[in-house]
Amino acid sequence: MTTKAPFDIDQVMQQLREAVKPFHKAAMFELADDGFKSPFEQLIACIISIRTYDEVSLPCAKQLFGIARTPAEISQLTLPQITAAIHGCTFASEKAIQIQAIAKQVVRDFGGELPCDETIMRAFRGVGPKCANLALGIACGQARISVDIHVHRVSNRWGYVHAAAPEKTLLALEAILPKAYWVEINRLLVPFGKHICTNQHPKCNVCPLLKMCRQVGVTVT
Repeated sequence: MTTKAPFDIDQVMQQLREAVKPFHKAAMFELADDGFKSPFEQLIACIISIRTYDEVSLPCAKQLFGIARTPAEISQLTLPQITAAIHGCTFASEKAIQIQAIAKQVVRDFGGELPCDETIMRAFRGVGPKCANLALGIACGQARISVDIHVHRVSNRWGYVHAAAPEKTLLALEAILPKAYWVEINRLLVPFGKHICTNQHPKCNVCPLLKMCRQVGVTVT
């Protein structure tokens, strides 16, 4: 068995930055780079992305924001209008109800501007830690870790953490990952997990982290 090098998270992050350069950015980060970086836009876009590929959710979010971007504007849209704008994503009708309700509540309770407050965001129906932390990290500049399936799978495959579910991975990463990397870990591991450290048949032969990765659970590459 090949001896593995010590796992150095600083080296890992540096190599990840290079490894993901050829690939599309994670959807929420691409939206922010395109100017859709308010807490409300980031939260709504993340809701749209739930159980939907980035390749679909990104244009859906941009289509919605093309007709309405602020809570006040979206609260004036009808449910059919919101549904039509995001129709490509999964559960579009249900998400339209969520989006309209959030927009109306932000207008009613917060003067039309969503605060950078985890408790408020998590109180909205359908908003979990992944979306709240993405919005707080990207739009609000807070040190937050957003754990999606890629962050969960890859960090456990490395052997960096040992957790059975994304919620447990979040707690484990918060305990060990330097805060400087909390937001960036999602930005890097989404494209890395999509294109290199894939769920089935990970491309270990071309992975720059192979010498440090414990390859936990990897049986076929």
